[in-house]
Amino acid sequence: MQFTTFGKNSRQGSYLLFIRLHAPARLSFGKFMGGKEITLDHGNYLYVGSALGSNQRAFPLASRLLRHASRSGELPPHEIRGCLIGLFTESGYEPTRKSHGKNLHWHIDYLLDLAAAELYHVVMVKSPERLEHHLAKLVSSMQDVAPIADRLGAQDAASGTHLFKVENPTGLLNQLKHSIPPLL
Repeated sequence: MQFTTFGKNSRQGSYLLFIRLHAPARLSFGKFMGGKEITLDHGNYLYVGSALGSNQRAFPLASRLLRHASRSGELPPHEIRGCLIGLFTESGYEPTRKSHGKNLHWHIDYLLDLAAAELYHVVMVKSPERLEHHLAKLVSSMQDVAPIADRLGAQDAASGTHLFKVENPTGLLNQLKHSIPPLL
């Protein structure tokens, strides 16, 4: 299973990306920490993000997730992208963005652009409420989860991080299935 969905009838929401890094990497996350490289071990990571918007006809959650499942230049998209297109098309979304050629903008773009990175599971929390900070705080409180760097992926937040190393992704997903519904 590549998706877990909470909430209903909202084109907006927050999300958690489960990412597997198949090889260690030294990575600069754009201008974060002055462009200083961060070493990432191979293994599993989780990123918390959101896609909200006021346009009633837009699909911000679908657009953002398809963007994350794409890569820059001529690099192939993440395999999950085709499944996401199918899922969102059933909801009336018509994708317009091509599968590659995106500009690197958000911190997470730099990790997802690596050939050794695989976006393999997406948790969608369909809600117009700002839940990103609550989800990041929830994830940071769970066992076998470690933050990568303070404010990484969370430049608009006063504190915390949105990128975590995860030792047991299956266990974390099971915990989230019980912990997210009370937030809605």
